[in-house]
Amino acid sequence: MRISVFGCGYLGAVHAACMAHLGHEVVGIDVLPEQVQRLRQGQAPFYEPGLDELLAQGRASGLLEFATAPEAAATATVHFVCVGTPQRKNELGADLSYVRAAVDSLLPHLKPGDVVVGKSTVPIGTAEQLAEVIRGAVPGAELLWNPEFLREGFAVEDTLRPDRFVYGIADTDQGRAAAAVLDAVYATALDAGTPKIETDMATAQLVKVAANSFLATKISFINAMAELCEATEADVKSLADAIGHDDRIGRRFLNAGLGFGGGCLPKDIRAFMARAGELGVDQALSFLREVDSINMRRRIRMVDLAREVCGGSIVGRRIAVLGAAFKPDSDDVRDSPALNVSAQMQLQGAYVTVTDPKAIDNAAKRWPDLVFVTAVEDAVAGAEVVLVATEWPEYVGLDPVALRGMVKTPIVIDGRNCLDPVTWRAAGWTYRALGRR
Repeated sequence: MRISVFGCGYLGAVHAACMAHLGHEVVGIDVLPEQVQRLRQGQAPFYEPGLDELLAQGRASGLLEFATAPEAAATATVHFVCVGTPQRKNELGADLSYVRAAVDSLLPHLKPGDVVVGKSTVPIGTAEQLAEVIRGAVPGAELLWNPEFLREGFAVEDTLRPDRFVYGIADTDQGRAAAAVLDAVYATALDAGTPKIETDMATAQLVKVAANSFLATKISFINAMAELCEATEADVKSLADAIGHDDRIGRRFLNAGLGFGGGCLPKDIRAFMARAGELGVDQALSFLREVDSINMRRRIRMVDLAREVCGGSIVGRRIAVLGAAFKPDSDDVRDSPALNVSAQMQLQGAYVTVTDPKAIDNAAKRWPDLVFVTAVEDAVAGAEVVLVATEWPEYVGLDPVALRGMVKTPIVIDGRNCLDPVTWRAAGWTYRALGRR
């Protein structure tokens, strides 16, 4: 098949490269010339394991092209909309201007029989509006909604071997025909047994934000338990292990610490709340306000903990922060708890040095007032406190004995509950973590 992908950011670039890997002819379209140029050279404009290799393979095979002009989509029959829906400035709701612009630029090049596939995370009701626009402009063209479920750091795997497909389709012959076309696009995964759920447009739009809201709630739940553990001298990790054995609960996403960040969970739950308010059912999602609040309190508590281990003040203290990305295996620093905490400590008078294996360049652009170094050794040299803020394997596997010889004071704050406190204390470190004894 000949496929176009509108938007070559995180979602679109991965999707385009994976579709070419499956044997389709793909053209990725983006309005940023510098981004398109990098992709043409087989280089991703962000860090994602395995993506550069797929881009290079796709370019070498001739199956993967990139362009800035929407006209490049004219020969395609399936068109994926993969643009971002960031949070609106000074509001909770999602900014849909990129989605609408992508569809508007596609309309002149659509043909009867073409299928438009929405993958962007949008508020419920958006797909129905876009479907009317498309059908009105090009009778015979059809829109269906196919939400993405990518995890940063695992996006290639999640695209090639997803755990499910969700199709939101119109209950018409044309809607069912469009679903059959998408089946052909995803034939490899479907033949391998990947479950498929066909539903209405409204439900399909709810799936992604409902899933993200559930995950955010689970993370904030265990962080709320961490607050109780600190007040009662209980241990949140043992608590999570114990309740995680219950099959109804599960252990995943029950790691207390700095909380969630990134470009999805925070903005998605806020947009979900905003849309519920517009629909007059804001009380149904009122709990998400507390989920968001708990998450943000973790950052404040981390600064408080740094102040505690420094005897009540961090003014003039040297603090090394290990991690800038919001999670490991990513260079994404959007709404990063690590950087938020670093900036707060600096504003309160600490000398903060931040390091990260992949996210230094992105972090320096967003937080130019912070000091960044590439090597852990440079970050911790002379430090009075070491804060592990992103659970990169490089940091989890650090040798506490060797590291002790580099710092001024052997105090470590485990912001992700990812270190072994027994090992670090045995090496002479003062070990502190959120929700731990």
